[in-house]
Amino acid sequence: MSKIGLIIKREYTSRVKKKSFIVMSIIGPLLFAAMFVLPAWLSSLESTSEKHIAIVDDTQKYEGAISDTESMKFTWLNSANEESLKSNYKNMGFDAYVIISDDLLKDPSAVKIYSETPVTINMKQHIRRDLEKYLEKEKLESFNISGLDEIIKNINNTTVHVSTIQLGEKGTEKESSTELTMIAAIVFAMLIYFFVLMYGTQVMRGVVEEKTNRIVEVIISSVKPFQLMMGKIIGIAMVALTQFFLWIVFTILIITGIKFALFPGGEMPTRMDKQIEMIQADAGQDGSVAANSDFAEEFTKIMEKANSLNLLGSILAFFFFFIGGYLLYAGLYAAVGAVIDNETDSQQFVMPIIMPLILSIYIAMVAFRSPDSDIAFWFSMIPFTSPIVMMARIPFQIPTWQVLLSMAILTASFIFTTWFAGRIYRTGILMYGKKVTYKEIWKWFLYSGK
Repeated sequence: MSKIGLIIKREYTSRVKKKSFIVMSIIGPLLFAAMFVLPAWLSSLESTSEKHIAIVDDTQKYEGAISDTESMKFTWLNSANEESLKSNYKNMGFDAYVIISDDLLKDPSAVKIYSETPVTINMKQHIRRDLEKYLEKEKLESFNISGLDEIIKNINNTTVHVSTIQLGEKGTEKESSTELTMIAAIVFAMLIYFFVLMYGTQVMRGVVEEKTNRIVEVIISSVKPFQLMMGKIIGIAMVALTQFFLWIVFTILIITGIKFALFPGGEMPTRMDKQIEMIQADAGQDGSVAANSDFAEEFTKIMEKANSLNLLGSILAFFFFFIGGYLLYAGLYAAVGAVIDNETDSQQFVMPIIMPLILSIYIAMVAFRSPDSDIAFWFSMIPFTSPIVMMARIPFQIPTWQVLLSMAILTASFIFTTWFAGRIYRTGILMYGKKVTYKEIWKWFLYSGK
């Protein structure tokens, strides 16, 4: 085995045996699976506990204006109960109470909700919305319009549901999800940021540790400094790729297990099948089965829309941009580790490296909303920001030539930065007890070339 191969093996085996690697390999898939399961589960629950709210209307004008919902039940009381209600509303079986103290057309702030615990935004919005509708109707009635109830009914029944359909090359159609695409973009971008920052820092810490313990002096007697640097960078990269591979496999296994638990046959039901199941549930099955049916339906919707994403292409692109971005930054982190004697001295050198990563997160926020904008395009070409910004754009299926151009620029850039960092590493790895400046580093770079 070559000397670089031995270094790669040492770095890889020593890190995959750590407890932190094992723990993260377990937690990661659980978090990813939760991204698919939790939205379906939360949508199927949507506040199953009922809230009982008492309402006292001092004006006696708005009784019945606030309607009940599945999770909120309202009871109208007369104003004589107002004083006893304040101290005794929980014993009366209420979770909160509302006081309407004046004509809302004269005083729009005359509605107050009282509760020991903070009131949910859903409750507040429902009460406000129903009272606003009532006041709108009252204002319209003042114009003596005939057939007003029918007009208002028609207006309130006006809803618009917008679906997004993705067209294939042969005219095929499949329903997509803008929200799911944005989530995929956010996840891929944040993973690149997380992996590059975490494993790049590991490269620097590994170099500093070996330098501080003087182990590097022994190693350098057998291998060239550049071989040591490349072995360390590649070995830690393989650790990162192993962890990501485990995340993919375990996430797929967890989601597949959930799918088989919901649909024992292994196949998700069609829309007609789901309608039949819902009818059967309504016909007499218990609440737990109905709840499971709701969860299965929401889970099916999410998985159907997930199929519209080019996950395979996105994952392959992720591997490339992670490797490219990691090599770009890992070489610089290795050079910083060679320059300093301990991590406390690293700030002045690490900050210029971290700043492009932080900037790329902000640009990625723009790319989530406008992947074809000029700022998203140009920062997806700049190599120090392209790994994160491009992964924020790829789920939106941008033109292929842009992806290939970004890949080519990134490839050329990490080759250059690795060569640049290697020249600094050769000299800095054996320097001790000296405060280094950028001017000194430049001299090392020039000297290494002689």
